[in-house]
Amino acid sequence: MKPRFILAAALLPVIFFPPIFAQTTATLAPVVVTATRAAVPLTEVLADLSVVERDQIERSGAASVAEVLARLPGIAISQTGGPTSITGVFIRGAESRFTAVFVDGVRIDSQSTGGASWEAIPLAQVERIEVLRGPAAAVYGSDAVAGVVHIFTREAIQGVHPSIRMAAGSNSTGELSASLAGGQADLSYSLGLSEEKSEGFDAQPSGTNHDRDGYRQSSFSARLGWRVKPGQKVELNVLANAQRAGYDGYLSAPPTNDVAKRNLQVAGFNWSSRWGDAWSTRLGMTNGTERYESSPSVYLTETKVTTYLFHNEVRLSSGLLTADLERREDELQNSSTLPSAFTKRSQNAMALGYGIRAGAHSLQVNARHDDDSEFGGKTTGALAYGYAISPTLRAIASTGTAFRAPTLFQRFSIYGSAGLQAETSNNLEIGLRWLSGANRASLVTYNTDVDKLINYVSGPGSCVNGVGPWAGCYGNTGRARMTGTTFEGGTVVAKVNLGASVDWMDPRNLDTGKLLARRARQQVKLTADAPLADWQFAAELQYVAQRYDNASNTTRLAPYTLANVSAVKQVGRDWKLQAKVNNLNDKKYVLANGFATAGRTLYLGLSWAPDR
Repeated sequence: MKPRFILAAALLPVIFFPPIFAQTTATLAPVVVTATRAAVPLTEVLADLSVVERDQIERSGAASVAEVLARLPGIAISQTGGPTSITGVFIRGAESRFTAVFVDGVRIDSQSTGGASWEAIPLAQVERIEVLRGPAAAVYGSDAVAGVVHIFTREAIQGVHPSIRMAAGSNSTGELSASLAGGQADLSYSLGLSEEKSEGFDAQPSGTNHDRDGYRQSSFSARLGWRVKPGQKVELNVLANAQRAGYDGYLSAPPTNDVAKRNLQVAGFNWSSRWGDAWSTRLGMTNGTERYESSPSVYLTETKVTTYLFHNEVRLSSGLLTADLERREDELQNSSTLPSAFTKRSQNAMALGYGIRAGAHSLQVNARHDDDSEFGGKTTGALAYGYAISPTLRAIASTGTAFRAPTLFQRFSIYGSAGLQAETSNNLEIGLRWLSGANRASLVTYNTDVDKLINYVSGPGSCVNGVGPWAGCYGNTGRARMTGTTFEGGTVVAKVNLGASVDWMDPRNLDTGKLLARRARQQVKLTADAPLADWQFAAELQYVAQRYDNASNTTRLAPYTLANVSAVKQVGRDWKLQAKVNNLNDKKYVLANGFATAGRTLYLGLSWAPDR
């Protein structure tokens, strides 16, 4: 089916949630789009969703997108070194490949490893991050088994707003970035540039190559909006990041200074139309390209994901009826893929939904069917119910199914099997949310079962690599269950903003009874920030319980506690000084066996932003 099929069905209605929960303060809630692909206030969303704004990112002291996410409830990470090293993000204990990732609406994915390359996303260009925990395949299709992360770059706004940021820190780390946002009348724009470098630290101190694994990266982002005429708007967005990072390769003699080159490019076009008070549409075409290359250890992989989306919203007296038509095209270039193998595939999808509210009751229904050119069709659905117990308290229950299609590498490389089936999941969760002024609390309990897990199995097999001393193939060989409870809350006491989250998780392989690798059963995260004199101080404490580095649970990763502090001071009308100390207690801890993490790091930044 060709991309033009999207244009042929304009009236097919993805679900929107009508208002169900009145705001309790005069402050407007953030408007989010990740839950349903439709703009809705955060307080009205039934899904378990968090939002991180740019000022929070800067105060956090995080060096990467993954480190920002690690500060949120229900999320853990693994890293094989510094911020540009191979990174895993686990939402609710699920594998990194079970999270759908978007940048300004552009899907990014790797058809070799599965999931996005988190280390390739430049934090300097990020304006806001929305994180949805829980299955969302009924809205987004493949990959959204554990959740969705939507990253937004610098926004286009009216006026003229330049900014410059300079920063330096430990390990000879330096950053220089500049942005310009503005517009007038029917035109708005945003441009961002950034250059970052660091000498890094020895990522594998127990290895044979004792050197600093530094990195350098350059990034660029641009967003352009043009109101062609009333009710018609065209938007363009581009992001590019080029990264060169050292790492310790597998060659032991002689020691090898391996270098990894990562390139991320995303581009999107959206045409939004309002055809009256009741009907609006959005037509989108996007492309995301991830490329990884290493030397002198030779390896190359490149994934291109192209999507076409036709989104409709029809306002009814009872709520909003919506529908999506979507086409996804994947292409893989990989040095381990068979020359004669297929390296392209496509998925055509239709998603329908309806949201309704009646008094204190709200109901949302999602359904989607994906037709994959390689392994056939897959239908997913979701049902959520909310009940407003009082103006400040509501109960929520939801269930949903999801799937993840095997990657092209898993099917058509020398390690792959063309007969692999999609990984599937079933999720059930219940929760309570309370919001009263500056006070908030939520409690969510969930259970996710994943079937037909794709694993690499060592030993003889039917793939090309299934013979010889290093034989092994991919196969549908496992089942997993992720259960857990997440508490999150916050309040203000004597001008001190307090926040806390606690996670109790049990991510387990059902066939072996073992815990899934690199995921803790308990996490605690505490935050506090307050003004003092002319400064704004912030502190954070993270506790992560013990984990196991391997599936057999024989290699233990010790628990750890991290403390981070930061301070911001206005110096002059347009200048701001920032100081950060990460890992204040200089804790030696590991996120992956054999790989080090940064010790205590200091960071000083100076920013200029007039008229902000």
